[in-house]
Amino acid sequence: MMRNATPLKPLDRPRRTRAVIERWKRERERWMAALEPTTLFQRLFDHIPGVYFFAKNRDGHLMFASEGLRQRYSMRDETEILGMTDFDLNPGSMAQAYVDDDKRILDGKARIVERIELWWDRQGMPDWFLVTKLPLYDKRRRAQGVMGILRRPDEAERRLPVFQTVAQAVEIIRREFSKPLLIEDVAKSCGQSLRQLQRRFQSAFGITPQEFLIRTRVLEATKLLEQTALSASEIATQCGFVDQSSFSQHFRKRIGVSPGAYRKRSAGDR
Repeated sequence: MMRNATPLKPLDRPRRTRAVIERWKRERERWMAALEPTTLFQRLFDHIPGVYFFAKNRDGHLMFASEGLRQRYSMRDETEILGMTDFDLNPGSMAQAYVDDDKRILDGKARIVERIELWWDRQGMPDWFLVTKLPLYDKRRRAQGVMGILRRPDEAERRLPVFQTVAQAVEIIRREFSKPLLIEDVAKSCGQSLRQLQRRFQSAFGITPQEFLIRTRVLEATKLLEQTALSASEIATQCGFVDQSSFSQHFRKRIGVSPGAYRKRSAGDR
């Protein structure tokens, strides 16, 4: 039993003048300028389990990435990830979504806080994360990059109706994408109307379930183009596209090149 326990409370503090506050702001700037940039606060994220940190410049090149994030891409140290872009690390359709988000932040059109995202590694393994992104400013308050953290949602968050509905829909799409899948049927399987599912999906991912279905098909197509000798027509059929023309159209729109050009580029990288 604790004896003589005194409850702690904040000390009474006199109100500081604006001059004192401005002096300490100048002192903070002087102190920050004297620090070695690579030993700043981002190193703390190496020691927070399940939380990953990154910072990119205006052109999307990674300047910092915490140890946990580097490990997801099988990289030993920061020299391997420094200067890489989302397109160097992720499937094209996913990378483009991240880049689009960054551009909206840099243009002052959005601030992304705690949005659910499904991240893939090079092996195509999905994992759920809550992603927070904020702009990085220079001393003249001009956006010079984007910083962010990723964290896995806890059990309480995973039980939220929005999360459960979206997660269930994602699992159905990932399992059935190669079939002639209708989003109306996905919504019905989740006990939702089409409008409800679209609204919750948009809130979670920033895209519609229809777009997620197409991106899932395109992602699978990139893997087949890289790893097999299947023709474009065969890949279109295996990935659930109605025909080769539709496959090529959706692939080019999200990856930026035709399936044939992507295959040649991938073969040249090996």
